[in-house]
Parts: sequence; structure tokens; C-alpha cells
Amino acid sequence: MSKLPIYNMKGDRVGEYNIADELLELKKGAQAVHDAVEAYQVGLRAGTASTKTRAHVSGGGIKPWRQKGTGRARAGSIRSPIWRGGGIVFGPHPKKYEKRVNKKALRLAFRRAFSERVVSGDVALVDQLAVSAPKTKSIVAVLNKLKMGRGALLVLGAPDKNVQLAARNIPNVEVATAAGVHTYQVLRYPRMLVSQEAMAKFEERLKNQSGRAS
Repeated sequence: MSKLPIYNMKGDRVGEYNIADELLELKKGAQAVHDAVEAYQVGLRAGTASTKTRAHVSGGGIKPWRQKGTGRARAGSIRSPIWRGGGIVFGPHPKKYEKRVNKKALRLAFRRAFSERVVSGDVALVDQLAVSAPKTKSIVAVLNKLKMGRGALLVLGAPDKNVQLAARNIPNVEVATAAGVHTYQVLRYPRMLVSQEAMAKFEERLKNQSGRAS
């Protein structure tokens, strides 16, 4: 049984939350984590870089000068790659970057990544995570009192517009929901601050995954 501290928004410890060991996965899944993160990062690449070969450069239909007698090197077209403004020989062309990972591996990757965060003490619970107005200073105050340090992933049970607006200008802070958070987000930030409502949904998610990903 793993125990997580529960704090209030003032930074006071108000209890503990127990997570059953069978919901955590530390024996397997390291490769799945690598594949999931790589697939996510590769998927961010647009693949729109494009250059023109000599076949695509306009102009150059005639020989620039006669073959002999000018004293210059022979040339057949201004589209030659050795000319300024000519074609590019081995330049990039549009392509689709994609790495496919099956759902079972993605579920295992999430369980492994979250389990490692729990065991290493990087996950803290807060009894509630809400602000009355979308003020950045409100979230900054909460993060300072809870000693979130260099950055944190804030996980809510349901979307909260005030929290999302208040946190969007804070460096190295991101807001996600328990249903939508993925492996890359879990690993990206030094700490995770999870509301109790979100943790309950996390447990349901882990219960469903533990039966399918084992």
C-alpha cells in the first residue's frame, strides 16, 4: 500500500491517501514508456519542410553561354545545384512522421510512468484545487505554499476554466484532467499536484488498465 500526503491549498498537511499496490506497475513497461514518449514527440513534427530540386526550379531552359571559347566553365542550366538559386540536391521534402503504438502498450506506459512518480514521492494531493477568479497570483501562491519548486503538472477531476486561465502564464506549469493526462505529461514535469477528485478518477483509470495491460 503506497501512501500519498494530502494538503490543503494553504500548504498544511491534512491527511494521507492510500493507493493499492496492485494498481501500480514497476516490474514491466519501461520500453512501453519509451515508445509512448517517442510516439508523442514524433507526432508533434509537422513534416512540412520542402526544397526544390533542379526539376522544380523555374527558368534555365536555355544554355547560359556557349560551350567553348568563353574561358568560363561549361554550364547547361542556371538550375544546376552548383549555381546560386539553383536546385537543392539532398534537401528535405514533405513527409509524415508517425510512430504507432497499440492501446495496450499505451495503457501500460501510463501505469508505469505514474507508478514511478508515486514511488519516488513526486506526487502530492490537494483536497481541492480551485480559485475564485482567473488570477495568476492565486495559483502562484498555492504552488509556493505547496513547494512545487521548478514546475508542476496540475491534474483536475474536471476542466476548470479559472484554474486553466490562471496557470497558463506560469512557466513550467500545465493543467490537465485525470481523464486526459498522458504519459509524456506525467514525465515532463518535476512534480504532480493532483486534486482528490482527480485521484479518485485516476484510481478508476488504473483499475481498468490493470486488468487489460497485465
